[in-house]
Amino acid sequence: MNTQVYLGVDLGAESGRVIAGIWDGKTIQLEELHRFSNGGVPLANTLRWDVLHLWAEIQTGLTIAAKKYGKSIVSVGVDTWGVDFVLLTKNEEILGQPYHYRDTRTVGMLDEAFKIVPRADIFKQTGLQFMELNTLYQLLALKKQNPDLLKHADCLLLMPDFLHWCLCGSKCVEYTNGTTTQCMHPTKRDWAKAMLKKFGIPTRIFPKVVHPCTPLGAIRESVSAKTGLPAIQVVAPPTHDTGAAVAAVPTANTGKANWAYISSGTWSLMGIESQTALLSQRVLELNYTNEGGIDNTYRVLKNIMGLWLVQQCKRSFEANGKKLDYGELVKLAEAAPALRSIVNPNDARFLNPPDMPKAIQDYCAETGQPVPKTEGELVRCALESLALIYNAVLHGLQELSGTPIEVIHIVGGGSKNALLNQFTANACGCPVVAGPVETTVLGNLLSQVRASGQLKSLAEMRDIVRASSDLVRFEPKDKEIWAKANERFLKLLK
Repeated sequence: MNTQVYLGVDLGAESGRVIAGIWDGKTIQLEELHRFSNGGVPLANTLRWDVLHLWAEIQTGLTIAAKKYGKSIVSVGVDTWGVDFVLLTKNEEILGQPYHYRDTRTVGMLDEAFKIVPRADIFKQTGLQFMELNTLYQLLALKKQNPDLLKHADCLLLMPDFLHWCLCGSKCVEYTNGTTTQCMHPTKRDWAKAMLKKFGIPTRIFPKVVHPCTPLGAIRESVSAKTGLPAIQVVAPPTHDTGAAVAAVPTANTGKANWAYISSGTWSLMGIESQTALLSQRVLELNYTNEGGIDNTYRVLKNIMGLWLVQQCKRSFEANGKKLDYGELVKLAEAAPALRSIVNPNDARFLNPPDMPKAIQDYCAETGQPVPKTEGELVRCALESLALIYNAVLHGLQELSGTPIEVIHIVGGGSKNALLNQFTANACGCPVVAGPVETTVLGNLLSQVRASGQLKSLAEMRDIVRASSDLVRFEPKDKEIWAKANERFLKLLK
């Protein structure tokens, strides 16, 4: 076959990329065409997303793609983080500047919500982990603090869906990202309208739900004219970055429950792939989530603060005049004392502190542990703590699924961190397979290949990932030392 090119727009909390997937029928190779910055923009004591900046940069990337690959390009699809949204009026005007999920307006909204609909009922209607950043609580905050916006809103689009609207005019929400909102029913796979009405949230704003691999239409003529792209299709991949990443986990055990994944980046999302939603009282007690996956699977998982702790430490070090790249930080962490100080990465104080090193130090002091002082000690504390919380989450997953986990796949940017990968194998007592780094965009691109009819199943997509990627395996070490550390960590959680 002639080589085909698929374009993946992949947006994370810190940066975005336009990436070409070069498909020869057996493997897919990636080429980064354009990278650009992203991040929250402070505005009048709030934190927002600059979506027009993102759209402008995406068009720049598409222009580069058109010049290089032209008529070889088949389609384009977008994936991003979850929960955040853009509101449109009937005349398709943007309402307000979209909020960042770390904005503080949702503080206390869980308790406000439970006064209206009990926690157990919300879980029954959504199957989702309770986090103040979820779309449901963002909407409740908006209803309380700025009801005029909701009054004039006609359509809610999550971030990737908004960018698909920019590309082709479609107004729908893709399923895997829709399930992150805590506004969608876990088994009906549609909006939980009865619950939303109880909250007084207008259900008219929630558009049609589409599933991964759905063609959304040809790009707008105006986009084609600006970028030079032919009239290619816009295809909805799994638009939630974790949904896309899990679709490209290089397992040979699709359909089995004996493997777990960690999509490792700013957040760590650790879970299993289930054929059914797990909605028991125990799932609610442990605060796990049922997010949607490709082919009507469920991502039963837990959100963990992730490498955000290290990223914010790095930012603080730089503000104090010490510019260290991630490789240098890992080397310093390797040389620091082992398992001296640990924290609970999911403690609320780490969500968005003004000074991450101080937040870690204060936690250690309050819990009677040695206070980490050097850059290496702080980063080692963060990495060891992540490995220990992975083990705690793993035990919960095994309890809920009733199946022992035999291997953990770590994918995404964090899979490059060999020290964290080894710590994870040690803490969890089972092998870790790391890679590929670009799992999210692989899931995006291979979903587009599948939409073109050239792949028939999720297992086939994963076969292509294994054929196209280099993977590294880590075996567990120092069993007794890490067993004691796991005991210490569990005491911190109580």
